[in-house]
Amino acid sequence: MTPARPPAGEDAAALRWLVAMGVDEAVDETPRNRFAAPEFTAPVAPPPPRPAPPRRAAEPALVPTETLIEEARAAAAAAADVAALAGAVAAFDGCALKSTARNTVFADGAPDADLMLVGEAPGAEEDRRGLPFVGPAGRLLDLMLAAIGRDRNTARIANMLFWRPPGNRAPSTEEIALCRPFVERHIALVRPRVLVCVGGVAAKNLLDRTAGITRLRGRWFRFPPEDPDGVAAAALFHPAYLLRQPAHKRLAWSDLLAIRDRLGR
Repeated sequence: MTPARPPAGEDAAALRWLVAMGVDEAVDETPRNRFAAPEFTAPVAPPPPRPAPPRRAAEPALVPTETLIEEARAAAAAAADVAALAGAVAAFDGCALKSTARNTVFADGAPDADLMLVGEAPGAEEDRRGLPFVGPAGRLLDLMLAAIGRDRNTARIANMLFWRPPGNRAPSTEEIALCRPFVERHIALVRPRVLVCVGGVAAKNLLDRTAGITRLRGRWFRFPPEDPDGVAAAALFHPAYLLRQPAHKRLAWSDLLAIRDRLGR
């Protein structure tokens, strides 16, 4: 016979009653009604699958340098005048320097001058203003021109490169090769009586020489070098070099006098 459940509150009696009912193990501190319907627990949804990473677009194929040089030659040859050449340079994207420069620095001065000066590359001030030789070296060049009765209105001033190399580093052989077709076409369109290569980079490349500026200055050449009837060409110390080596201004003055005399003939 099953004993009656003792009144609530009589713990010892309650425990004896549980033992008599066959309870021999406590499974939880909190009593539960095992006859009640179990509580519904919503299933935990699995996390959504991670989206696949987007496919990287194929990088554009690098165009060989020779192909870019040919494009530069074609664009330069198609320019019928100096204004068209300036537009062709501005539209040319083959030189990586363009992407890091602020401005394209084409030229300054008269487009039909009998005196043309070609330097190396734009500096920080030139890049900011979009004109060649306007920084400290440019101000010295203005004084040098004034010493022989010239100024920017009676000369044509340009550079071997149209965009500033980062940090004013030296131009690379590839960068010069990409810009050279435009420079040569520029000289052909201006048709100066005297071409002055300002600095060693311009002198070596335009005169096709390996000697340094110290050996090239004080002499006369022709441009193009293979044309005996080409433009009379001379090499001149770069004003930036003269600012660092003022003792060589004496040699530069001698070269300027020779240029003035050549123009006077």
